Amino acid sequence: MTERKITSSSVGDDKIKELYQTAFPEEEQIGWDDLMRLVDEMPLDFMAYYEEEMLVGFTIVYPRKPFNWFWYFAVCDELRGKGYGQNILTHLIERYKDSANILDMESPKQVCDNMEQRERRHGFYLRNGFRDTNVYRTYSGIEYTIMMIGEGTFTKKDYDDIISDLQRFWWRDDIKEE
Repeated sequence: MTERKITSSSVGDDKIKELYQTAFPEEEQIGWDDLMRLVDEMPLDFMAYYEEEMLVGFTIVYPRKPFNWFWYFAVCDELRGKGYGQNILTHLIERYKDSANILDMESPKQVCDNMEQRERRHGFYLRNGFRDTNVYRTYSGIEYTIMMIGEGTFTKKDYDDIISDLQRFWWRDDIKEE
């Protein structure tokens, strides 16, 4: 598997945009044009992963101290369950091993229509060394749990600091914490 750094001018592959728009519920998406602007303005690591010329998936990481934020992580639907996600996550953990890393995911504790999917995803991260931080946030009626890998603890204040940092670049009026 190979990886390619993505910028707004190099994205080129409409399949990346399509994967972004289909892998995440609409309420979890930033508009594509806004996302491309952020990719240009923020220190984001936007990487696409390929097997030969076939898109496998992509990740967007917000590298910052003391926690890197694994912001978006998607694998093409038809390739899920074939080890690609495992390979990508292993690669990310290795790349960012010098810092603690966090991610937020839909909480497996919130009653919802995709409970089984959330539980599988939660188990995947647990098997790969992440742990629950017991920090939860709710946006657009969806509860998110923050998971972490690496030394230390993660608090609500740490999360608020990341969001505050993000706000320097962009804030959507339609995202409201509940």
